[in-house]
Amino acid sequence: MKKLLLATAVAALSVSAANAAPTLYGKAFVTADYVNAEFDAADSVNDYDEDTVEINSNSSRIGIKGSEALTANTDVIYRLEYGTSVDGDKDGFKNRDTYLGVVNKNFGEIRAGKNQSTLDYVNNVIVNDGYWDNLGGNKLESNEDAGGLNMADSSRINSSIVWMTPKYDNLPLQLSVMYSSDEDNGNKDDGFGAALMFDQGTGFTAGVAYDKDQNITGDIIRGTATVDLGKYVAAPITLGALYQVADFDGAGSGDEDEKGFILSAAMGLANFARPATIYTQYNNTTNLNGVDNADSDQIVVGGKYFFKDNIIMHAYAGMNKADNVSTVVGTKPATPGSIVDNKFVPGEPESSIFAKGDAEVFVVGGGLEYKF
Repeated sequence: MKKLLLATAVAALSVSAANAAPTLYGKAFVTADYVNAEFDAADSVNDYDEDTVEINSNSSRIGIKGSEALTANTDVIYRLEYGTSVDGDKDGFKNRDTYLGVVNKNFGEIRAGKNQSTLDYVNNVIVNDGYWDNLGGNKLESNEDAGGLNMADSSRINSSIVWMTPKYDNLPLQLSVMYSSDEDNGNKDDGFGAALMFDQGTGFTAGVAYDKDQNITGDIIRGTATVDLGKYVAAPITLGALYQVADFDGAGSGDEDEKGFILSAAMGLANFARPATIYTQYNNTTNLNGVDNADSDQIVVGGKYFFKDNIIMHAYAGMNKADNVSTVVGTKPATPGSIVDNKFVPGEPESSIFAKGDAEVFVVGGGLEYKF
């Protein structure tokens, strides 16, 4: 009897330890990119030009995640994820999604920490990778404030709480709600976001999201839709569309609504030894940052080859043109203080030099992504 009790206790401890063990994961994604970029200032004095090959780390990261049973229906969940630069351009690690929470079969999932905003929960049309990843800031390597621009994007929000409703078998909807405190959120007030995603597993998805004082000081509303044509006809193509309107309230932004849309397509290729995909994506934005006549266009084509599910080769080419944009083209050096009429007059700190003009970025690149 004692041996039976001991064996039962050991088995219970083993199960508990297994549940508590975290999962280590991450990815290293490095590319070589030929970048030809220029900024033509309206005054022609502050023109900027770059023609170089860059070695870039693209959203490389490492993290641990896991869960442990709290009750029969409730688990504690956690994630500690940090971004790193495999190319060594930046030292150390930067917080990505880092949170602690609980998930319950009846009330859903709630987590607190630094979370990706719910605006991204309907961001299911993006096919770009590497240099043009996501909506893409596409900044110049040696001057990160010059380069092509796109519409306002989602980001990770500090001091935030996310609640996601449970998924029910007969209801193909997922509601997510987010609150963020202003304690560490720049000059913005408390923020709020919500997203609703429709997916019944038939190859068609649709989503809508609203964001207030989280990614920008102001409002963003986004709608998306995708369709997997392979579910309906003999064509392995997935099409996506996104439309977004942003109303900026912050200083330095214009009075117009920023409006943007994205069209994307990805097609699987069957005539290779391993799975492969080609894709294209077009981005269009008007009134960037709410400034009238500040517009941009971006087109990217690319492909992926899967040596294995976790080892992927990438190749792509793209161009972004942005007109009537304001950007940093240099810095004004600091000036020391001085004595004037027996009074000390403080000097000026180092400040940025801004110019308005047109930007153009052309990139051809490729690399290798390894996931673990």
